[in-house]
Amino acid sequence: MEVKASLKHLRLSARKVRLVTDLISGMDAEKAQANLKFLSKRAAGPVLKILNSAIANAENDLKLQKSNLY
Repeated sequence: MEVKASLKHLRLSARKVRLVTDLISGMDAEKAQANLKFLSKRAAGPVLKILNSAIANAENDLKLQKSNLY
């Protein structure tokens, strides 16, 4: 099952955001949140915000547990 969240009008280049998203892809959600909190890239803040939104969508809409998300 796939859960989606989106962000529009982010004023950063896709290349810079992709560096951050490649670091967390495939991780479980809790580990990815911890890594994003301490990452010093500017794109880490918006990516963390999107990740938190996707986790909330999964928990509220689809009744999934946070520990099962990656």
